[in-house]
Amino acid sequence: MSVQIAEAVTGEAAHWDDLRYRATAVREHVLRIGAGAIGTHVGGSLSATDILVALYFAVLRLRPEEPDWAGRDHFVLSKGHASAALYATLAERGFIAPSELDTYGSPSGRLMAHPTPAVPGVEFATGSLGHGLSLATGLALAARRAARPNRVFCLMGDGELQEGSVWEAAMAASHLQLDNLTAVVDRNRLQISGPTEGRMGLEPLVDKWRAFGWQVAEVNGHDFSELVPALRSAPVPGRPTVLIAETVKGRGVRHLEHRKQSHFAKLGEAAYERALAALRGAS
Repeated sequence: MSVQIAEAVTGEAAHWDDLRYRATAVREHVLRIGAGAIGTHVGGSLSATDILVALYFAVLRLRPEEPDWAGRDHFVLSKGHASAALYATLAERGFIAPSELDTYGSPSGRLMAHPTPAVPGVEFATGSLGHGLSLATGLALAARRAARPNRVFCLMGDGELQEGSVWEAAMAASHLQLDNLTAVVDRNRLQISGPTEGRMGLEPLVDKWRAFGWQVAEVNGHDFSELVPALRSAPVPGRPTVLIAETVKGRGVRHLEHRKQSHFAKLGEAAYERALAALRGAS
């Protein structure tokens, strides 16, 4: 192996290690929020964490000190119930102070249980499921009409793909040839009432997106070596892109993984300490 190749491999490994470190920190924040006064949507926040970390630390063009910078890439969290993961990522990235996470859900604070643009780095209030892709489509269209290079990313839950408004937006984005738009599906296969395929089947999901005219890629939603290149990849001209990210609900806390009961949790002190120990043991 040449020196140049060895250095490249070493540098890449260090980069993935840094992202994994950031992801663990975000998950720790999520668990602390879940142990707060109102609890939070723990399972879906943990499944989305690696996607958010990949975006905010390796993909998005942004300026935490200037959150409204005109040259920024836009991000829309359509699955707004995963706000704890978004706020935690924004804190790690420098948009807000980590100490503010302790105000989550407080009537006197900015960190509402669903995202609000009162928080630096949040583009839209979201959480009424099925609407985020429409908002992202509008942002992508506006950027193209203004001849701006901004890319737009939208993170959706798989359960919300049962909403018809998602497919209306998918059809419009394809028709408008919005190749500056990338959607990511957090495919953890669980929604509040149980497995997605038992409630309203989504498969064959890849074929459905392709039929709507999208470029589709399937990735491991917890592997940065797959996530980052896929998110960075140049779009196919004239076609929006969707990544189907296979994830695990409750990722990182073994006893919460693959369980619909982790969808929302108000962790008591003992449950929080157990979850934190499980996370740190797996990191």
